[in-house]
Amino acid sequence: MAIVIGIDVGISTTKIVGIKNGRVTAPISITAADPITSLYGAFGKYLHDNDIDLKDVEQVMLTGVGAAYIDTPIYGLPTAKSEEFVADGLGAKFESKLDHAIVVSMGTGTTFIRCDGAEMKHIGGIGVGGGTLAGLARIMLNTSDITQVVAMAKQGNVRNIDLVIGDISAHPLPGLPMDTTASNFAKAQSDASKEDIAAGLIKMVLQSIGSAAWLASLGSDIRDFVLIGNLSLLPQCKEVFPGLEKLYDIRFHVPKHSQYCTAIGAALDYTINGKK
Repeated sequence: MAIVIGIDVGISTTKIVGIKNGRVTAPISITAADPITSLYGAFGKYLHDNDIDLKDVEQVMLTGVGAAYIDTPIYGLPTAKSEEFVADGLGAKFESKLDHAIVVSMGTGTTFIRCDGAEMKHIGGIGVGGGTLAGLARIMLNTSDITQVVAMAKQGNVRNIDLVIGDISAHPLPGLPMDTTASNFAKAQSDASKEDIAAGLIKMVLQSIGSAAWLASLGSDIRDFVLIGNLSLLPQCKEVFPGLEKLYDIRFHVPKHSQYCTAIGAALDYTINGKK
């Protein structure tokens, strides 16, 4: 059976996966100076690494903001585009096995897609995401290398940065345990260490996303949230989101290929919904 290629084209980073016989094959990510270079670099590497001939490719499906720069077939292959929010939803549902959830796509900013069976709807988003973390780190830590920021944060103490309920109240407040964040960065001093600042930045971004996701679910019976995108790989997710689960009585899920869900969904848009 031929393979369907899904490609999530960012401005500088392209993610690519194949769907064959209902299975995801060897996802990869390539970063380059522009979307065209990134796309063709990722595509060529994917074919080479997986020993795939062009004749074995049934369809190429593009999605992501960088897809707007692509108007011609990729290497002469049948090429079409998948709407990004549809790709987010399809990929997250496929990977998480959940069909009644809100997909939290954590990219440069963050978008929310409500999935209810076959119905998927973009319900909004916030301007907080990986771009926020990189920008604030650039200003405050003199680096936008997220790997470096994560390493700093592991050595930091966020209690030196954030104000919690226990700092302002002698007793727990209704529904708010003593370790609940009352205000991000409210305790930060002018001589705060870079490690503490890094810990505070990551926690603030992840908490903001998680709380906004919960707010997006109000008025519905949805209690499950699927986290996708590169931020879902941050080790601090395992610290921040369990706390939000207890606070809001909800569940966050990080699928196996969480950073590739949008590319997976693009391929699925063809295999599920037919020829474009």
